[in-house]
Parts: sequence; structure tokens; C-alpha cells
Amino acid sequence: MSKLWGLPNSDLEQSLPAIASSLSHSQGFSPHHYVSPERRRLISDVRRTFCLFVTFDLLFISLLWIIELNSANGIQANLKEEIIHYNFKSSFFDIFLLAFFRFSLLLLGYAILRLHHWWVIAITTLVSSAFLIVKVILSELLNKGAFGYLLPIVSFVLAWLETWFLDFKVLPQEAEEEQWYLAAQAAVARGPLLYSGALSDGQFYSPPESAAGSDDSDDELLGKRPLTDQEREYVQQGKAAMEMMDQILAQEENWTFERCSEFGDTVHSLETPFHGKIFILKAVLQCSAEIIYQELILQPEKMVLWNKTLLACQILQRVDDNTSISYDVAAGAAGGVVSPRDFVNVRRIERRRDRYVSSGMAALHSSRPPTSRYVRAENGPGGFVALKCPTNPNLCTLFWVLNTDLKGRLPRYLVNQSLSATMTEFMFHLRKRVMEVAARP
Repeated sequence: MSKLWGLPNSDLEQSLPAIASSLSHSQGFSPHHYVSPERRRLISDVRRTFCLFVTFDLLFISLLWIIELNSANGIQANLKEEIIHYNFKSSFFDIFLLAFFRFSLLLLGYAILRLHHWWVIAITTLVSSAFLIVKVILSELLNKGAFGYLLPIVSFVLAWLETWFLDFKVLPQEAEEEQWYLAAQAAVARGPLLYSGALSDGQFYSPPESAAGSDDSDDELLGKRPLTDQEREYVQQGKAAMEMMDQILAQEENWTFERCSEFGDTVHSLETPFHGKIFILKAVLQCSAEIIYQELILQPEKMVLWNKTLLACQILQRVDDNTSISYDVAAGAAGGVVSPRDFVNVRRIERRRDRYVSSGMAALHSSRPPTSRYVRAENGPGGFVALKCPTNPNLCTLFWVLNTDLKGRLPRYLVNQSLSATMTEFMFHLRKRVMEVAARP
């Protein structure tokens, strides 16, 4: 990093302020979850997928019906026969109307009214199942060849797939997000959990050096409890991530340009032997570096109140003044093709003379093992750097090093496109947040 900004690390590096010891060290669910209130008012990703599937139901049934109509007699003659001279035993028109009935009622209930109950789909599935069973028993469709079997079966299967998707995917996921939101509201009502006042140099300190150079001696000199072996490993991981990020940022001449946003934010990439392709975002913001420190680095739990690329964040453990373990859930990307991912990261934060730094990488924690609900992704060394402008205190440069493995069987080109798009979307939300903070009296 010293190569990048021309200042030696030994002169700049200082420790972050001590975090209040009363903060939770809970190993289970805690009210440090935050879910954006704006996100609650929008249709969720999983509900949007459900609505797309309902639309597919109507379009697919319509396509099959049109193919059936396009026989030797022509579409117009067959339309007249099936609609004007409708016959329950021989017409496919009522199966199309049944699909339109499901489409209209389900979109009304779950897209427009945004209901959180299963009664609407229970009605559509019951009506569809009963009608199709009666239709197959009493009709003469089976004499019409393949379509006599195909349309009723496809309509029946699609109706039950919609029921399964809503009952096992949409409603449970939205219920859990609602619990996160209520917990966040309760946490906010109790007041801020982290220091949120004005910054001053007096709030930072440099730990005295140990005579023996050991961590135990440092702990005794500072009057703190000794760290466990696991906690020491977390601290070392945080320091390793910080060193790796410094090396990445020091190689700016080797970065490859990827894209540029309408605000002038640039996304670059760097191929590394051990971590693959790493993305680096560089953006100039019209605010002080202290605002970025407060909103982005010091209080990660509250970042999801404005960052719509993040669904939830929970601090699992405070290891020391500089190191913590966090659990994060990233929103889906690429129009829902990339599903939400969860992460467990060790984070290290430092304040240096000309910048604020937050680095991190994947870690293991007993309170958050992988589950079937999310794909557990892994972050390599990366993080944020808010660089102060030496000539204008109301400007700063933000660097974001993103080094992540999304797991799952996703094409590499899709992962790269998703990551770079997520970075530019994040900057849009960050700029909006900076404007809100700057507008406060």
C-alpha cells in the first residue's frame, strides 16, 4: 500500500477505537440483523420468480392450444368450432380459460395485493384440479391424439408446481425476512449500538509494544483478557487479509479495465495465482472519508438499511478492538439467475493517517454452519479503503477489492458479470446514502 500512496505503513497504522464491551456475543440469532425498509415495500426476488412462473403457465398453455388449433382446417375454423360452438366434451378452450383464471387470480393476490397467505393459490389449485379431473372423465379429448393427453396433464402439473413453489419457497422465505426486519426495528429502537458521534484523534490509540513481543504480554499490559487460540487465529486471518489487500492495491499498473459507470466509477480486475480473478472498484465521492468510515466500515450491521445488494448482516463475535466475525447474506443477482449467498467473514478495521481500511476474508464460526437455505460462498482477501483527499476534506477516493467464490455450478462469465454489476449497483446506493447523510442538519 505504501507504494500506492507513498507513505510508510509504520508511520500511519493506528488502532481503531475500542468497541463497547456490552455488545452482544450471542452465538445464535440476535437483533443485529437489519433488512432495508425500502426492500420490504418492494416485491421480493422469490415472489417475482413465482409471478414469472405463473406467467409462463399461461403462455405455455396458450402456445399448446394454438398449436392444436393450427391443424388441417386452419386456426380460424377451429377457433369458431371451439369458442362459438363450444362443446365441453371436445373443446380445449376451457383449459385455456382455466390457465387465464389462475394467472389473473394469482397475480392479483401475490403481485398486486402482495398477500402473505396460501388461500388464493388453494382456490386456484382446487378449481383447476377438480375441473381437469371432471374434464378428463367426461370429455372426448382422448380421441384427439397427443394433445388430448398433453394439455390436461400439463395444466394439472403446472397448477401443483405453483402451489409447491409458493408454499415451500415464497412464504417461508418472506416470513424469515419479516422476522429479521422486526428484530432490526427493535434494535434501532434501543438506540445505536456503536459510536456514531463526531470523530477525533483522541478516540484512537496505539497499543503499547510488548517487551517480549508476544500477544499475551500485550493483553496483560492493556488489562484485557488473553485471547483464545481460535481468536488469535481470527486476528491473524484479519492481518493476512489486510496485507494481501495492500499488495493488490499497490499493483494498480497491472489492473485490467472492465467497465465504467455513468458516475465515472471504474471497475478493474487483477489475475492472481492463488485467488483467481479479483475485482477492484475505484470511485471518487463528494464527501469526507470520515462519513465513509462511519457508514460503511464502522457500522456494517446498519449498512443493509440502505444497501440493497445486502439482505442481512449479523455480528457474530467481537474478537478485539480491530477484529470481528460477521455473517452476511447477499441479495440475488443477474435477474435472479444467481440466488442469494451467505458468507461468514473475519473483518479487520484500521485507521491510518490518510485513510480508513476494512479488510476481510472467509472464516469458520460455530454459530453459523452452512445450511440448505443459502449457498455458502467464500470471500478471499479483500475489503474497503477510504482514502482522504489531501487538498479537499470534502472529497475522498473509495477502493473496493472484491475477491469472492460464489460456489454453485455457475458459468464463469456469468459470475464475473454479476460481480461487476453488483459493485456498480452498490456505489449507486452508497452515493444516495451519502447525500442523505450530507443533507442532515
